[in-house]
Amino acid sequence: MTFTDLNLNTPLYNALSDLGFTTPTPIQAEAFNVVASGRDMVGIAQTGTGKTFAYMLPILKNLKFSTQENPRVLILVPTRELVVQVVDEIEKLSKYINNRVLGVYGGTNINTQKQAIAQGIDILVATPGRLYDLAVSRVLQLKSIQKLVIDEVDVMLDLGFRHQLINIFDILPEKRQNIMFSATMTQDVDILINEFFKAPERVSIAVSGTPLENIEQTRYNVPNFYTKVNLLTHLLQDTETYNKVLIFVAYKRMADRLFDKLDETFKEELCVIHSNKTQNYRLRSIEQFREGENRILVATDVMARGLDIDNVSHVINFDTPDYPENYMHRIGRTGRAERKGESIVFSTEQEQESIEKIETLMQMTIPVLELPETVEISKELIEEERPQIKERNNPNKRREEDAPGPAFHEKSEKNQKENLGGSYKFKIAQKYKKPKTRGDKNYNKRNKRK
Repeated sequence: MTFTDLNLNTPLYNALSDLGFTTPTPIQAEAFNVVASGRDMVGIAQTGTGKTFAYMLPILKNLKFSTQENPRVLILVPTRELVVQVVDEIEKLSKYINNRVLGVYGGTNINTQKQAIAQGIDILVATPGRLYDLAVSRVLQLKSIQKLVIDEVDVMLDLGFRHQLINIFDILPEKRQNIMFSATMTQDVDILINEFFKAPERVSIAVSGTPLENIEQTRYNVPNFYTKVNLLTHLLQDTETYNKVLIFVAYKRMADRLFDKLDETFKEELCVIHSNKTQNYRLRSIEQFREGENRILVATDVMARGLDIDNVSHVINFDTPDYPENYMHRIGRTGRAERKGESIVFSTEQEQESIEKIETLMQMTIPVLELPETVEISKELIEEERPQIKERNNPNKRREEDAPGPAFHEKSEKNQKENLGGSYKFKIAQKYKKPKTRGDKNYNKRNKRK
């Protein structure tokens, strides 16, 4: 199948021709007619398979020119980086189409975004939090939304956006087309579909967990953090092979710790991105990595779904993710657009259980490589790797059953006060013959008359 079989219009064909695309990916081919028909749809496809074009091609084909100010298409995505990326993809496809596209997200001046909305838009790409803020402020009117697209919905639910999504559904027009894309089908995703979608058609490309065939996977058994750093440094010395490397770690503190260690050797070749970094810093790091100014990018799992970067030679899992689905999203950053890619995972003894879960999901075994002889095996441990000392026989440490109970004694007679309620102030006034509060200035006058 080619794009000519999808019966697109001339502006879209010209845009695809400029981009050098001739053949749709499986999800683009399968989803086109369903989205174009106006029915609700749930698309399950791995990351890096062209999901943005899968929903935008049929939407743009049927989106007529309009001068109205309120948006007609709403696209919700989980991260700021993904907003920027989706807007960029839509603008590429809209090169010969007269439409207005805007991306909004948190962490930037909301007043600037309000001004842009007031100019009028056709397609709005947003993160849930900022969209709701704009809608509540009444600057953004959602009454004209005809199509709602929720991209990477499993990530949204992982990040705790469920209540925000429900709030957004409540303020959208009831009569609309719902389109949802996810890399994995979880129980939370299924509940959301049953509650808010109307008999959606499901389009699934490849079983969740099936590795992309063009990604070669290998792994190393490594005892601890500092040995992982030594191994990583050894691999990255080969600049010709490891020419564009994305390194994933589990959390922000680990990202900064690894960056500091690698910075000693690689300096200008290195950048880092996680949610504690400022918006400008994050976007600049992605752009420098995308353009090849930096060869190595260290990122956290939250970024795994928000990055679309061509020609990533290697994805290195510095740690083994707890959830096997996260491993799939990580390695999906390489081997994109049918190119060859390589994935390497480092795993300690404590991470072997996670490796087994990943291999069970993929129904394959990841080959284990021997550590190179030149890699020094460190005995130094970071705080998280040190064994926790348990004080089993500490004679000075009380057990719970030995702990003293709550203190109790009878109150003395003078402290057994009665709750007199509202009458208390009148009794005080009668006793002392003076006003209880400053407001009762005429109290003494009234009593003198008596």
